[in-house]
Amino acid sequence: MTSNVSFPAGIDDMAFYVPKLFLPISVLAEKRNLEYDKLNKGLGLSQMSVPDVHEDAATMAANAIAILLDRNQLDPRMIGRIYLGTESSWDGAKPVASNVLEMLQTKYESTFGKDCFLHCDVVDLTFACIAGVDALQNTLDWVHGGTDRIGLVVSSDVAQYELGSTGEYTQGAGAVALLVRQNPRLLALENVWGVATQGVYDFYKPIRPVDKIQLIEEVLRLSGMGHLDPLEIIARLPEELEITGILDENDHFLFLQKDTPVFDGPYSNACYQDRTRQALADFRVQANRTGLISNGHTVLDRWERLVFHLPYAFQAKRMFPEIFYLEMARTEQATQWLKAYDLSCPLASDFENEEDFTQAYTRFLKGVSQTEEYKAYLHQAIEKGQRASSQVGNLYTASIFLSLMSTLESDLHEGNDLTGSRIGFFAYGSGSKSKVFEAVVQPEWKQLVQRFGLFDTLAQRQEIDYPTYEKLHRGQPTRSVAPPQGAFALVDVATDHAHIGARTYEWREANVYEKV
Repeated sequence: MTSNVSFPAGIDDMAFYVPKLFLPISVLAEKRNLEYDKLNKGLGLSQMSVPDVHEDAATMAANAIAILLDRNQLDPRMIGRIYLGTESSWDGAKPVASNVLEMLQTKYESTFGKDCFLHCDVVDLTFACIAGVDALQNTLDWVHGGTDRIGLVVSSDVAQYELGSTGEYTQGAGAVALLVRQNPRLLALENVWGVATQGVYDFYKPIRPVDKIQLIEEVLRLSGMGHLDPLEIIARLPEELEITGILDENDHFLFLQKDTPVFDGPYSNACYQDRTRQALADFRVQANRTGLISNGHTVLDRWERLVFHLPYAFQAKRMFPEIFYLEMARTEQATQWLKAYDLSCPLASDFENEEDFTQAYTRFLKGVSQTEEYKAYLHQAIEKGQRASSQVGNLYTASIFLSLMSTLESDLHEGNDLTGSRIGFFAYGSGSKSKVFEAVVQPEWKQLVQRFGLFDTLAQRQEIDYPTYEKLHRGQPTRSVAPPQGAFALVDVATDHAHIGARTYEWREANVYEKV
């Protein structure tokens, strides 16, 4: 007889991988003629993680999963799925997760057999920075639906912006893997999710069309042969359907896929703030419906810690004053609190136009952020999650999970007992969507967190200089700065027409340089 008992599901353990290289933000600030204090004290930036020649989203994901498998002595044949959240894919059909599975299979086949991952379901999920949370929610539902199901959720990205752009100093790279199962030892997640979604263009990575004529014109101009007619050159291309080169592709346009985004920073911040506020409101509706939370209850009291997607370390503390005010407004002391600081929330109806109201509301929220109550809550609930982000930079889909690891490890080091405490999560992905959910810290959390080694690992990375950083950003080096040891590595990307773009990976124990 099948039991109908529903056990809690959640995160049983976590592991991370970040590149071994980093660039100090002070070095980038000097090169870009930027004020370091504004980046450091204003945005919380101190270092950015920089991927080496042999690293991509697949290797980082596989490395994080391998740490998780080895630490927990898991049999790969027991893993039912590997769901990957990423926005760093290089293929429109083949998922990065399939590359990850291929690497893991080669590493573990000597122990568990060459088909040890044969029955493991893999897929990529993409929705900017929230895709890893989407993968987690999906996997939790799957775990709930069976007995002894074990899933792996991994988030992996290279957050890269154009050199000299306003997003460059927020860059980072890394992966976080989650072991998801019933009766978790680390975090049990409540099955209540607040969601807010709108289709906007605050940040996106389009496949960019390039006209062949424009391409030829630019080459001729750079070569000093601008007197030649591009149309005559195009006319010389073979008319056969067989493709033998680049310009004789059958399509009129060529297409570029770039890792760097098109983005509007201020608009994206506004979307982040709007979606998270709306998702929290939806969370309240769902939580009220299930009896998890009452109308008069404030999450400021309910959640001991808050974990956010952090595109830069101080994003959460810069956008949270609005939610803090809205939650405080639910309390009996709200009137006295505002009066004590001579604060009054402006009403849109009191202003002739939206711009004047927005400016007044922004000033009001700044006043909220300067209150002692806000500063105390910030220090208690949010600050610990910023620490790792400051040293790594934006990890896109993995950012929220790195913030979680940063919070838990910081609390462990400070001797705080979080057992039974609730953690609130604010996830965000451009495009745009937010999800708000919560988890309960389990009794075994300390034993698990003491194995993270997050801050010790970050302290052991290798600093690089600016010329090395720029060459890596441009993809110019063919040899790794820090050759892989005990890690997966990208060793080749095929260039022949029949297999163009196919990637080859290996597990590397020795100190070996490889061309890519």
